Amino acid sequence: MKLNIALLAGDGIGPEVIDQAVKVCDAIAIKFNHDINWKPALTGAAAIDAVGDPYPDETHEICMNSDAVLFGAIGHPKYDNDPLAKVRPEQGLLKMRKELGLFANIRPTFTFPSLIDKSPLKRERIEGTDLVFLRELTGGIYFGEKGRKDNGNTAFDNCVYTKEEVLRLAKKGFELAMTRSKKLCCVDKANVLETSRLWRETVQGLEKEYPEVEVSYEFVDAVAMRLVQWPSSYDVLITENLFGDILTDEASVISGSMGLMPSASVGENNSLYEPIHGSYPQAAGKDIANPLATVLSAAMMFEDAFGLKEEAQAIRNVVNKSLVEGIVTEDLSENKTAYKTSEVGDWLTENI
Repeated sequence: MKLNIALLAGDGIGPEVIDQAVKVCDAIAIKFNHDINWKPALTGAAAIDAVGDPYPDETHEICMNSDAVLFGAIGHPKYDNDPLAKVRPEQGLLKMRKELGLFANIRPTFTFPSLIDKSPLKRERIEGTDLVFLRELTGGIYFGEKGRKDNGNTAFDNCVYTKEEVLRLAKKGFELAMTRSKKLCCVDKANVLETSRLWRETVQGLEKEYPEVEVSYEFVDAVAMRLVQWPSSYDVLITENLFGDILTDEASVISGSMGLMPSASVGENNSLYEPIHGSYPQAAGKDIANPLATVLSAAMMFEDAFGLKEEAQAIRNVVNKSLVEGIVTEDLSENKTAYKTSEVGDWLTENI
């Protein structure tokens, strides 16, 4: 099979972890007789520095003409530390999601048997956890009207949702629940927010179309608490943009490292695969970043974008083997030998 994949390395450790994922994908292509056509493109701070735009038109064209997008990370301290910056790397990510129509971010959270005791949470709390968040990506407070008034002393950010935006995300959630344990939790703040009442009303309207799915409705603050108390009680959770942004980062600690969790952002016509961690600029260029989340994101890409389940499982198997055998970067080494980012990538590739 010929696979056309847009490659957006981005900023910070993005290029380093993407390089390892490319090695792994190329090894899979050789093993399973595929032909990968990588299409590199600029985004984030790297794109601002080069052309003044965090998501240039050329990058958008490359993404639109690809079968899938493999993405690293966005962000740079010189923009984070400048509150007056007119253009920011993160604007590129929001623009990319909007223009590619990527409305659902899918973030699995699961535990690795060999790392169960590396989590900051007790074994008995997290054992057996296997949940998936679906976070809405194109609406809510990130995209609502925002600004200042009263000579800059008052700021506002409006949260706006349409029923259609909620409906398409909720349908994805119900469909995913049907392939798993048939449990769905809608996370909102319907006791306070009008947008949350729209969410709850819309999801309730869908229940009759999926009678086999057991649906619950929980406030976001309660879910934030229960995620660290009884995460294994959840299966599929759907929520709006801001709540999802916060809760999925909280859930990532269950596995023991943000460097382990993959994600996908899907739309009607395209899909993007990325690690859940940020650009981690403090580690950039040091060859110490954990590449496994990016590699596992590539596994999601093979399975979801191309229907290549055997290839995806081959990647997951070799990642699990690396964890069992301790071929890991310093965030997981615990006083044992720590391997470089590139060394982990080489080991994965050789074992494939």
